[in-house]
Amino acid sequence: MNTESTGDELIESLQRDFGASVLHSQQTRTGMPVLWVSREALTDVLGYLKTLNAPFDLLYDLSAIDERLRGHRHGLPASDFTVFYQLMSITRNRDIMLKVALSEDDLSVPTATGVFPVANWYEREVWDMFGIRFAGHPHLERILMPPTWTGHPLRKDYPARATEFDPYTLTVEGQRTEQEALQFKPEHWGMSRERDGAEFMFLNLGPNHPSAHGAFRIVLQLDG
Repeated sequence: MNTESTGDELIESLQRDFGASVLHSQQTRTGMPVLWVSREALTDVLGYLKTLNAPFDLLYDLSAIDERLRGHRHGLPASDFTVFYQLMSITRNRDIMLKVALSEDDLSVPTATGVFPVANWYEREVWDMFGIRFAGHPHLERILMPPTWTGHPLRKDYPARATEFDPYTLTVEGQRTEQEALQFKPEHWGMSRERDGAEFMFLNLGPNHPSAHGAFRIVLQLDG
């Protein structure tokens, strides 16, 4: 019998193997274990969970919370911003959530892309919406907002009403800047423009399906 088959035993095994790096076990109504772990141990804990005999091999969700206005913490670690990782185990038919507490003056956490490559776009979204940096991320740029956007819209201090913004104007120079920012630059995506004296061709793949949640762009690099 696998001794890690229940949530409580799993928590005990994590506390035993990672000691003080497991900061707190949070009681919730989600039905899943929720553990606060130190930033330094995050990727090790993720790797541990992914390589168990019955692994948590799916990163189901990754996002953040601006908790600066939260009034009741009930013994939880001090946290201005919290990054959370929800993992799923198909074998166990259960989930586990890891949380990392961050202070407002140090919004950085190691990237999880080395353990779960799917974290790439999740982390870009968190950077875009909250301004939290993921150290070691291969391409940490905006994914929802335009590249020239100022601010991070899901922070509590971001304006919530259009009347809180200055009146919008677009000068000729501003339009030129926006168009330049939208140009596809292969180097930004780890691509080369040519090889052995021959240039690659880049084609836009589309159009997107009308039911797609938001607009996105797929670019193909053709060789030959």
